[in-house]
Amino acid sequence: MTTTAEAIVIGGGVMGASILYSLTSKGIKNSILLERSTVGSGSTGRSSGAIRMHYSTEVNARLAFNSLEVFANFDEIVGGDVGFVETGYMVFAPDHAKEGFQDNIEMQRAVGIDTRVVSLDEARELAPAFRLDDDEHFAWESRSGHADPSATASAYISKARSLGAKIILDTPVLSLDIGETAAHRVVTENESFEAPIVVIATGPWSGEFLSRLGIDLPLLPTRHEVFLLKRDLNILPTHPGGGDMTNLTYFRPEGKDLTLVGNGNHEEVVDPNAYNPRYTLSYAQEVWERLANRIPDIDKAELFTGYSGLYTTTPDLHPIIDNVDGISGLYLCTGFSGHGFKLSPAVGEVMSELIMDGTSKSIDILPLRMSRFTEGELNQTKYTFKVIA
Repeated sequence: MTTTAEAIVIGGGVMGASILYSLTSKGIKNSILLERSTVGSGSTGRSSGAIRMHYSTEVNARLAFNSLEVFANFDEIVGGDVGFVETGYMVFAPDHAKEGFQDNIEMQRAVGIDTRVVSLDEARELAPAFRLDDDEHFAWESRSGHADPSATASAYISKARSLGAKIILDTPVLSLDIGETAAHRVVTENESFEAPIVVIATGPWSGEFLSRLGIDLPLLPTRHEVFLLKRDLNILPTHPGGGDMTNLTYFRPEGKDLTLVGNGNHEEVVDPNAYNPRYTLSYAQEVWERLANRIPDIDKAELFTGYSGLYTTTPDLHPIIDNVDGISGLYLCTGFSGHGFKLSPAVGEVMSELIMDGTSKSIDILPLRMSRFTEGELNQTKYTFKVIA
């Protein structure tokens, strides 16, 4: 049996969900999303959920800025509660990163981001729990925070379904047959689907999936770890989120008394179908010590839980958002290298523009083209701490 549609999105993470919503909200209502498991079961469900806008490149900064506006007003724009909490976010830069740090702040402010360099005294007022050194540099984003990635994906799916989209779960795609002049054929175990528009948003499975189509891109599925600490509220009642390039950690509050911590480690290349989803105690101990350099009272907390998840990494740690060269109607959205969730609302918008208008109008996504790897035009960062870059 073959089902026809106007568009097919492969992948039910937050990217696929956001793209599906953007397409249906703009009139492509006969759309189908195919997901190998359940909504958000890949990278999305094991994301840290942090939302901030500090980046080294304008394209990522613009994606983050446009996305924050959606997260902060999600119920009015899309519908649904995604658990957005505005905690504020502090970026810490050691003195050797000063020049790049100041350049990035200037670029971000030109984009429209509410960020500013703050003095040591003001940083201490904003975050009295933090240990701050005289030779460090600080930036403050008052509107940043965090949200629930799984709830975000589900909210997009729910809205898209209400607009006419069809969501099919527990249905791995076996093959994609490229149409020469018309529709592409997506084959699953029990059914086939045809559409002139197909979007591949398969996260850490993208490299293997694309290789079956003869498309070779430098996409690696890598493993990252995070853990949560339970604070004593009498000792450390709260703190803002942060990206710490001095101690190589990132962190944010979670709920009433938890702190989520990571360090952006994603050097371990894994099989996305057979990786260790748990955190390791040695990792937690090492990163906890680094966090205590920034938040001394966190050493009195208790280790609560942790987990590991998957990134889809590219050589320049920037995503690929593009139509596939030479194949009309085939689009690629992957390789977010740990930044995906916080960019997802804007990514859905630019993908729908690319599909429906032939170009992205809201943001120039040329730096994210798939051909940049063979052209030697990789995006450059001004930081060595990859997760903040």
